[in-house]
Parts: sequence; C-alpha cells; structure tokens
Amino acid sequence: MKKIIVVLTVAFLGFSFSSVAQAGHEIKKGATKVGNKTAEIASKGKSRVTDKVYKGKVAAGGQTVYIDDHSRYYWVDKKGHRHYVMEAELKNKPVEMKEKEKH
Repeated sequence: MKKIIVVLTVAFLGFSFSSVAQAGHEIKKGATKVGNKTAEIASKGKSRVTDKVYKGKVAAGGQTVYIDDHSRYYWVDKKGHRHYVMEAELKNKPVEMKEKEKH
C-alpha cells in the first residue's frame, strides 16, 4: 500500500513540475516577444525623430528607409536592429504606399 501511495505521489509531482516548466517557457516566450516589439517601436521612434525618412524608396521587404547623419541608409527590423543598405539595393516605393501617405 505504501508503494502505491509513493508511486502516485511521484507521478503527481512529476506531472505538476512538467506543467510548471511549460508555463515558465510560455512566459519566457511571451516576454521575449514583448521585449522585441518594445525595442522595435523605440528604435523606429528614435529614427523618425533624429533621422530623415527616405520617402521615395523602400528596403527589400517594404520597410521604411531612414538616412542617418552620415548619409547612410538603413531600415529597422522586428527586433529593433538597424540594417544598413547601399542606395543601389533600395527599391522604388509602390504606388499604393505613396497614395496612403497622402491621406
């Protein structure tokens, strides 16, 4: 009888620890997403205030292109990192995007 109680107790504790570990992983994953989004918004906000926006061109994925004080072109990714590009790598802004800016 004692062996059954011990086995059931160990099994119960094992399941509860695995669910706690999974919940901890989900919290960490959510915190990472929130941190990345915060960094992206802060970096883009700083870029809009301190640097110029290149209005006629976009980066590879349609991202907004900024020009810093040293005339270097860059765009900001989902984690808030700057990716510098050459002017030749930039694409013309699609017509739909230009019309949205006017309104």
